[in-house]
Amino acid sequence: MTILVTGATGRVGRIVARELVAAGERVRLAARRPDGDGDRHQVALDFTEPATWPAAFDGVRALFLVRPPAIGNVRRDLLPAMAAARDAGVEHVVFLSLQGVEKLRGAPHALVERWLAESGMSWTFVRASFFHQNLLTPHGSDIRDRDELVVPAGTGRTAFVDAEDVGAVAAAALLNPGAHAERAWTVTGSRALDYHQVVEVLSAELGRPIRYREPSVARYVRHARRHLDMPWPMVAVTTAIYTSARLGLAAGLTDDVETVLGRAPIDLADFARRERAAWS
Repeated sequence: MTILVTGATGRVGRIVARELVAAGERVRLAARRPDGDGDRHQVALDFTEPATWPAAFDGVRALFLVRPPAIGNVRRDLLPAMAAARDAGVEHVVFLSLQGVEKLRGAPHALVERWLAESGMSWTFVRASFFHQNLLTPHGSDIRDRDELVVPAGTGRTAFVDAEDVGAVAAAALLNPGAHAERAWTVTGSRALDYHQVVEVLSAELGRPIRYREPSVARYVRHARRHLDMPWPMVAVTTAIYTSARLGLAAGLTDDVETVLGRAPIDLADFARRERAAWS
């Protein structure tokens, strides 16, 4: 069975691919523009370019799906490709989704979930909470260069998760589709932290004090554009995420990582210790 991994160079996709290869699976790595490093397992896949679909989907029985951030209109720019994948013989789709998306019916991820549930293919939704890795990108330069974390989250708590755990759960669903079919896993860490606690963890691991600054939304937007070089779409997304945290909507915890992987999730302190050099 060939497994197609979309977003194969991204934060989660590369982990999924690594886990599948380690398990001995035949993996095809899809990217909008393959990097041309000579990897014969790479394939071009642009969800908006039907000419790229046949080669990408040929012989594929399972698919890891990541919605590209640039695609907002999923009905027009993503779902036709998924229909083509189904028609080409794809039987199971593992979709990287968002924690709480079932309450956001108009969100792009929610639309994809509903379509997949009615597509005739089997499916698994991996609904991830807020990644540890966001403290590296886009907020890494604040921590590294200014010893501060600037987000408008107030005292709200966030159920952080490590991308390693998200990728491992997705890979498990691809390796054993029958055990994960028609399941929605909400993948979180084991504790929800406010950002005062986050900087305490970072300060302890980095050996220097990191401050938490709590700007207004307007000041955060200016900071994100001026100091973090954050594009407008990401400014909008992160503002919504931190507003959700401030309102107490991002703190939900599950034991799904332990249920699927048989181990505890990676803790923020372990992540900070692992990635210490990135903030040095």
